Amino acid sequence: MKKIAVIGAGYAGLAVATGLAHFGNKIRCFDIDEKKIALLSEGDLPFYEPEMEEELHQQVAEGRLSFETNVVEGVTWADIVFIAVGTPGMEKGAADVSAVLEVAETIGRHSGTDTVVVIKSTVPLGTCEKVQDVLRKTAQGRWSCDVVANPEFLREGQALRDFFHPARIVIGAESERAVETMRALYAPLVKAGVPFLITDFRTAEMIKYSANSFLAMKVAFINEIARLCDAMGADVTAVVKALGADPRIGNQYLSPGPGYGGSCLPKDTEAFALSAREAEAPLTIVEAVIESNKRHKLYVAEKVKQEFSDLRGIRLAVFGLAFKAGTDDMRESPAVAIIEQLLKEGAQVSVYDPEALINAKKRWRKQLAYGKNPYETAKGACAVLVLTEWPEFLALDAEKLGRVMKKKVLFDFRNLYNRSVWERAGFQYRGMGR
Repeated sequence: MKKIAVIGAGYAGLAVATGLAHFGNKIRCFDIDEKKIALLSEGDLPFYEPEMEEELHQQVAEGRLSFETNVVEGVTWADIVFIAVGTPGMEKGAADVSAVLEVAETIGRHSGTDTVVVIKSTVPLGTCEKVQDVLRKTAQGRWSCDVVANPEFLREGQALRDFFHPARIVIGAESERAVETMRALYAPLVKAGVPFLITDFRTAEMIKYSANSFLAMKVAFINEIARLCDAMGADVTAVVKALGADPRIGNQYLSPGPGYGGSCLPKDTEAFALSAREAEAPLTIVEAVIESNKRHKLYVAEKVKQEFSDLRGIRLAVFGLAFKAGTDDMRESPAVAIIEQLLKEGAQVSVYDPEALINAKKRWRKQLAYGKNPYETAKGACAVLVLTEWPEFLALDAEKLGRVMKKKVLFDFRNLYNRSVWERAGFQYRGMGR
């Protein structure tokens, strides 16, 4: 049993803390947000994440996982410290790593023993070296702090599942002690056949940014193909099926939609592109992906505007606010940019999302109308816009929805539905690239 402190109780930190506790380790998770820690101490999550809450509650009840605010006490106690604090994007796309470096300084000053410090946060190339410098400067030879780059590849909505079933484990380290510590920590996964890839700091950091940028590229690519299908009368759903059948391409991240969002892809592509420009080795493809995604969100709003010519006074119902199904996260959600544009054009917007309404009310307050279900949300609307692929929306009753609407127009921006079903119910169906 290892004594592990996890600093940062976000998606990545909680997945790591809960997963390692499940493996039998003693975990203390720390965050400066007292309200969040109080909630977690009761076994409850501060955000929507399927499957994690039950496991977290069990680990807390069995005494393997606890939540606290005193970071100094945690780093003094632990043999291994995971840094999983946020690295938000700043102006011009730079990632803010100040919280990572502050935690590193705390570890260096207060660690009571030789410690392995694991960087779980997504950080620009060279950050692990900076962390190592901070640790050496503050520890002043009183103890040894070995740094490990261990990027996470977790998807919101499936974070715990991805922790238990990763495609690979990436370890960037300079000491054999650090490598063997991580190998022992992830022993249940390594024994199950998960590839354990050992490299240096910068290569591990590069892997994380490369992976996210490639996924963003696939999303932007198929959205551009969908726009071209709209313009030239082709069917993107058939294109996707054929492309996905090619094993060199695969079907993941090839679903047309309103654009990519969330806390990772937008921020990480911006930071990656900035780092490349600063290194005088610009990533022109990544730069184009960023611009393509911005343009695509405007394209979605423009499709709605073209339907009505003038949106002033037009009531529109938006189904889905989270950037994808399975989460309540609205950070960089395409729905945000699209709704802002619709409001700018003078539309009246009512919204519904199974999990994200609380976050929406914090953002827009009284600018929007909020429904308790899809049918209430669509009452009196001239069109429905489906922006998030929640399973609940697949069960919509077209006849019932049509009865409460002023006009029957459906913008299926996730290509969830059978066109003929909705047209038989009297709807004008508008898909994405169909």
